[in-house]
Amino acid sequence: MPQFLINSNSIKNNMIIIDDKDNYNHIVKSLRAKISEKLLLIDENEIQYETEVIEISKTQLTANVKNTYKSKRKLNYDLYVAISPLNSSSINTIFEKLTELGVRGFYPIYTDNCAVKKDVIIKKIDKWQKICYEAFKQCERADIPKCFELTTIDDIIEKDFNHILCFTEREAKFDFKTFLKNNKFKQKDKILVIIGPEGGFSKQEFENFKEKNLNTISLGELILKADTACITAVGNIIYENSDI
Repeated sequence: MPQFLINSNSIKNNMIIIDDKDNYNHIVKSLRAKISEKLLLIDENEIQYETEVIEISKTQLTANVKNTYKSKRKLNYDLYVAISPLNSSSINTIFEKLTELGVRGFYPIYTDNCAVKKDVIIKKIDKWQKICYEAFKQCERADIPKCFELTTIDDIIEKDFNHILCFTEREAKFDFKTFLKNNKFKQKDKILVIIGPEGGFSKQEFENFKEKNLNTISLGELILKADTACITAVGNIIYENSDI
C-alpha cells in the first residue's frame, strides 16, 4: 500500500483520523483497507508514521501510531528539471519517473521547436502535478515535487541556481562524464537540468547558450529521445553524487 499525505493537526493522543474525501476513498474504497492492516502516512513536516488501522466508519478511518521518524527519502540537494513539453504520453512518464528519482521541481519551458501549443501546456500543468503526487505516494518520498507555471529558458536561468546543465544533441562544450568529474555538487545546492524539445534546440537558442556561457553537455554520440535523455541525465547525476 502506498503512503498517504496527512496534516499534522489530525494527530491526537497517538491516533490519526483520516476523514478527507480523497484519502478516505483511496484507502477504504479503492484499496479496501481492513482493520489491523498497516498504513504508512507522512505529514507536511516530512515526519513518517507507521500505523495500524483500528477503526473504519462510513466517513473516516482511525489509525494507531506505532512508530514515527523523519523521512530520509529525498536528495541532499535540490534538483530541478526544465523541459520543453512533448506531444506524446511519454511526458507523463517523465514526471512519474523523475519524481521517483528525487527531482524537486519541474519547469515546463516553451522553446522554438516546442511541439505543444502554449495554451495546451498551461491546461496540462494541473494534470502533471497530480502525476507527481501519485508518484510521491507510490515511492514513499519525503516531499512532493512542484510543477511550476510555463516559462522560458531566458527567464529560468535568471533564477538562483548553483549549477545549470543544458543537455544538447550537438554543439556541446562538455561530455557528461568529464563535466560531472570536474563539477562536484554540495549539500543544499540548487541544480537545474535543461532538456530540449523533440526537434532539438534551434540555431538561435544555441547562440543564446553561447552568449550566456551556459554549460552545454552531451550524453554521448547517440541521439536520445527527450524522455530517455531526461532519465539518463538525472539518473547519472544522482549516481555520481550519491555520497553527498
